[in-house]
Amino acid sequence: MNDQRSAAGAAAAAEQAVAVAVAVPEVAPVLGDAAGPARPKGRSAALAPVALVVAGGLSVQFGSAVAVLLMPKAGALGVVTLRLAVAALVMLAVCRPTLRGHSRADWGTVLAFGLAMGGMNTLFYQAADRIPLGAAVTLEVLGPLALSVFASRRLVNVVWAGLALGGVVLLGGGGFDRLDPVGAAYALGAGAMWATYIVFSARTGRRFPQADGLALALVVAALLSLPLGIMESGSKLLVPSTLGLGAAVALLSSVLPYTLELMALRRLPAPTFAILMSLEPAIAATAGFLILDQALTTTDALAIALVIGASMGAVRSQTRRLRPQER
Repeated sequence: MNDQRSAAGAAAAAEQAVAVAVAVPEVAPVLGDAAGPARPKGRSAALAPVALVVAGGLSVQFGSAVAVLLMPKAGALGVVTLRLAVAALVMLAVCRPTLRGHSRADWGTVLAFGLAMGGMNTLFYQAADRIPLGAAVTLEVLGPLALSVFASRRLVNVVWAGLALGGVVLLGGGGFDRLDPVGAAYALGAGAMWATYIVFSARTGRRFPQADGLALALVVAALLSLPLGIMESGSKLLVPSTLGLGAAVALLSSVLPYTLELMALRRLPAPTFAILMSLEPAIAATAGFLILDQALTTTDALAIALVIGASMGAVRSQTRRLRPQER
């Protein structure tokens, strides 16, 4: 179904989707269906959705760390195929999306959403195969941050963009040869696909009920990644231990965080959710240190902190702009 809201309402919804997706945009499709967060009663009720968001972030990034461990067995493209295929099967079983009653524009939107999802995952895992996980996520988050800055069209967001740029320069040590320029380029490409993902995630959410569009887009992404995974890894993907780890990556990086974030958004304001998700680079760096033994230098930690600060600042600026429209 096409969105029937007024132009002003659609603009406000799009801006809020951009704000939420500064860190993890997979939840953007459900914003159009949410009736609004319920006001929590008591401190424990107020902290519960925050705990769900943090748990989701931990699940995503530790799942990515497991994926890096799996890459020597299945290759980066093979890991992407396993993650998307298992996640698509689980989401199809849970959502059981209806295939009838959708227009050509609806299917075009979900196809673009799936393309963006597949590209984002493929490029990110290529980056994670070459550079530390914390650095990869920090560079990747620049895509959503840039989209948020451009969408707001406010001068203050130039400050946030400059802060993020300073973090990137620090992370690269003045030149990305320290990080591996190919890996850094893949991470930046993943960020660009993440920004594209945000746009079509919001559009899909307006055209498909519940998480149906997400389930269908996962199928598209899985089908597109399948030939690449087979070419790179072939029969290695069918080894039981590899299949098991691939299923773990899919559950940790897709299914579980999607569920936790959906639950959190029912009781948590979207801008608050976005600020919490801006901590993703720090969580990724922690996962890389604990699981992959990827230690951070003081300069790297400062660089990640600058990008996190820029993300939080951009979200807060967007929130102030949205508040008068929500009254």
